[in-house]
Amino acid sequence: MLAKSVIAAALCRIFKQDGYRPAPFKAQNMALNSYATPEGLEIGRAQAVQAEAAGVPCHTDMNPLLLKPSSDHTSQVVLNGRPIGNRNAFEYFRKEGREELRQEVNAAFDRLAARYNPIVMEGAGSISEINLRDTDLVNMPMACYADADVILVADIDRGGVFASVYGSVMLQTPEDKKRIKGVIINKFRGDIRLFESGVKMMEDLCGIPVLGIIPYYRNIHIEEEDSVGLDYKRMQAVEGKINIAVVLLRHLSNFTDFNRLERDERVHLYYTNNTEDLAKADIILLPGSKSTLDDLYELRRNGVAQAVLRAHREGVTVMGICGGYQLMGLEIHDPEGVEGEIRQLPGLGLLPVITTMQGEKVTRQVNFHFLENAETCQGYEIHMGETRPVPGVSVVPLNRLEDGGEDGCFVNQKCMGSYIHGILDNQAFIDYLLEPYAEKLECHTVLDYRTYKEEQYDKLAEHVRSHLNLPLLYQIMSGMIEGHGDDAYKYKAIKINFSSNVYNHVDHSGLHQHLFQQMESIRTYPEPEPYSLEKVLAERFHLSSEEVCVTNGATEAIYLIAQTFRNQISAILMPTFSEYARTLVVCMVIKWFLYII
Repeated sequence: MLAKSVIAAALCRIFKQDGYRPAPFKAQNMALNSYATPEGLEIGRAQAVQAEAAGVPCHTDMNPLLLKPSSDHTSQVVLNGRPIGNRNAFEYFRKEGREELRQEVNAAFDRLAARYNPIVMEGAGSISEINLRDTDLVNMPMACYADADVILVADIDRGGVFASVYGSVMLQTPEDKKRIKGVIINKFRGDIRLFESGVKMMEDLCGIPVLGIIPYYRNIHIEEEDSVGLDYKRMQAVEGKINIAVVLLRHLSNFTDFNRLERDERVHLYYTNNTEDLAKADIILLPGSKSTLDDLYELRRNGVAQAVLRAHREGVTVMGICGGYQLMGLEIHDPEGVEGEIRQLPGLGLLPVITTMQGEKVTRQVNFHFLENAETCQGYEIHMGETRPVPGVSVVPLNRLEDGGEDGCFVNQKCMGSYIHGILDNQAFIDYLLEPYAEKLECHTVLDYRTYKEEQYDKLAEHVRSHLNLPLLYQIMSGMIEGHGDDAYKYKAIKINFSSNVYNHVDHSGLHQHLFQQMESIRTYPEPEPYSLEKVLAERFHLSSEEVCVTNGATEAIYLIAQTFRNQISAILMPTFSEYARTLVVCMVIKWFLYII
């Protein structure tokens, strides 16, 4: 796969490899997969992944507005990392109060752009939804605020790519249409050569260059943005490995908790809510949930709750993480209706704890030790409830936090729960979880998950780099596509430009005709490479030939100089030609916007 968030991650990695200090930005994201920043605030998991690809710490400024769906019509709104309440779609998209949110996301962008270069911005939904334009915070209005160039990313595997791109371009206002500088065709299957004519057709139709055709991939593993990635996960048990079943909840969140475990060669991990497939598991994992009580009600209704209890009685390991930990307790209470209309339900009864939902959300990164293990593990918490032992019952915590606190509940090696997301990213804990099934284990190579993820980001960058016209992309970013004068560098346009002397209102027809007649001699005169000119200039100014650089005009020379001294402080004395200013901007703050249709 290659979702738009993964394209953004690839560009973050490419820019990092090329010597820049990039950062991701998505003004508004809707996702159940979230992550806790080092400051203990909440952002979309996709932006955390993109920041990791860029090699920078994640921050709420990268995703100032996060919507976490709790039903088909309602979402929890997280602003600058903190929840501010639940909103239904009608309330959220109305104009009243919209400007306050717009000011917040704009301010977040400004803070980010002051620290990083370039900013890889990602849109959401579609720029074709013109009925929502007045309240849109994340697409073209955000690009306008950032003065950003826009790249459309079109999924060809959905069909209708020509209509999609052409319609998206033509539905824009004249001002917004000028911002769209390129198209990336995404998720291509088959022989790319078969689409070469399609590239020309699209460029002719839209007047915008196609920057690349990115093939579909399967052998690169990047964390998915949301549960759409579950469509590509395994769904059944197999012979010869430790079978681990993740219960497929309706409101499943943070399924990235299981990515590391899924890569362990000892394990076959699959997602299911089928009772027969649960019975074949060695280990059952209950994942996080955005609506724990609603999922608990559904588990009792569809027979999964009974299947989990039956499996536990037969010796299967059952472990819950976050919402799954709450499900394993005796009861769940929601007296204030934090999650919805259900106020109380009995849990699975596997752990002697009771959970009460509260309005204050816990978000933080944690270091911890599990049980008596001496190794320091890492993870993060994002949850709304508070879980306490049943009165009068002594409970053994699963984890002891570095700050002296406790987490989770441990009954035995085959029954436990924890609030810590990422607990299964720690090799020591994985080995402990798999230990009861040693008879199934053979010699294996221990996976260094951090190294593995870095390798995957590099593979992704190589894949995208090999199918993308990066020189053209860098020209767009540096402003050379629409530079100074009469758009002298516009894609594939033939113009006459005498650098600072651009005559916009002079008839060039005679000069055009003469140049075309002499094109062959011009192309080969006086030599393919400027070695003779370099030699003459070197002798004239008493230099060596290596100290002379001959370029195709002043703009290229300025651009090369800027690239040589990029990331250093530059001064732009005004007034000046825009091509000079925009070329220097590439060394300081490049504004970039990536958007998928």
